Amino acid sequence: VGVVVVVVDERASERASPGGAMAERNGILFEDNFEVEEVNPKGKSSTAFHNVARIFAKGVTFEMELVIDIQSQLFPLRARERFQLALASTLSMDGTPDNNTYNQSGEHSQLDKFDYGMHGKVFKYEYEGEHRIALFVSYGGLLMKLVGDQRNLNKIELDSNIYCLIKKTKED
Repeated sequence: VGVVVVVVDERASERASPGGAMAERNGILFEDNFEVEEVNPKGKSSTAFHNVARIFAKGVTFEMELVIDIQSQLFPLRARERFQLALASTLSMDGTPDNNTYNQSGEHSQLDKFDYGMHGKVFKYEYEGEHRIALFVSYGGLLMKLVGDQRNLNKIELDSNIYCLIKKTKED
């Protein structure tokens, strides 16, 4: 059973994002911008949860395919909107491993840079051929499937705890 951490910060989109060589040192395991292709394509809600939207998106840089459940009341997304998604092993700014509990000290964390966050567990990998894998994560019942080149996901291990951090980005 996972624990879901949800944070909404209206000012996060104005702050700088992690990236480049710093990404690995600060606990970021994967990061890309995505464009929403569809929201709840099978009807009002594609999940068993109230106020949860199933988002289908495509990665801008690495062309990853993403399906993710988002609490739509706290973080609504529409078709053609863009957002940045980062998967992190820790919320610590310097990449120091945490003990999988929320730090209430008020110190700056990776969450400060994002609008929405969840904590969950990698529960499955599927090999899809031609160096493509599908990574499955459960965030307390909200699910994520990320499909793409295995080289982009090689830092993420099966059964590891992982943070999903998201913020909306401005259109180019």
